[in-house]
Amino acid sequence: MNGEARLAAEPWVRPPRVRFGHLWVDALSFDGALAAIERLVDRRAGGVVFTPNVDHVVVADGDPRFREAYRRADVSLCDGQPLRWASGMMGLRLPAKVSGSDLFLPLMRLAARRGYRVFLFGGAPGVAEAAAEKLRREEGVLVVGTASPRIGLAPEPGEDAEVERVAAARPDLLLVCLGGVKAEIWIDRVRDRIRPAVALGIGASLDFYVGRLARAPRWMQRAGLEWLYRLLQEPRRLARRYLVQDPKFLLILLRTWRAPRAERVLPAAAEGG
Repeated sequence: MNGEARLAAEPWVRPPRVRFGHLWVDALSFDGALAAIERLVDRRAGGVVFTPNVDHVVVADGDPRFREAYRRADVSLCDGQPLRWASGMMGLRLPAKVSGSDLFLPLMRLAARRGYRVFLFGGAPGVAEAAAEKLRREEGVLVVGTASPRIGLAPEPGEDAEVERVAAARPDLLLVCLGGVKAEIWIDRVRDRIRPAVALGIGASLDFYVGRLARAPRWMQRAGLEWLYRLLQEPRRLARRYLVQDPKFLLILLRTWRAPRAERVLPAAAEGG
């Protein structure tokens, strides 16, 4: 039995998890996150990977569709220093921040090594195409399709055709860049129709990769100030999210902390356990 077959045959052990409001986050290192995604791809059963941040925790508090999408996710990675800092208070220190933007290029290099088929979905017009060309040229990634359609929180005319287009390309990895909470809700809506693809919500990663947007300096990322850098770049789009909605995170955090530890921390468990 080769290495890939052994990997697929071994029982999946979900890592320990910690809860923030309605969302659970897996205690995975950066390398552990890559290994978890690789395993999902190699099992050929499909899968979903989300990267929760403060905004997601707040949105999930009032949006049942968003909560359900997260409930069904296979892997949930810590996107943002505030969650990592608060995790110790909840009872389980998260080992690393693993945002979609941090994960993007290492994952694409893994895809190139393993020969995974990659589909880029979303972003502003032309961004996915530019990213695909750069990934093919510089990293040797097998990009089998791109699309930048209009996607809503509810199905819109033409969505079925886009989903069929993705499925027909037979991607191993579907990278989804949609604004707000659309990526998570859309992925959950179509996940069964795109199997065995593993879908990931990666935020503005393609914009950063092709230079349409500049990412915050490393010191701001480490200091948990990446949100401020993004706000200064796109104040009209992000002001309400960061300045009005996200402060509710503190109340959600307090509410979670007051729950019994057994309700906010889960130990590692074998699949189905």
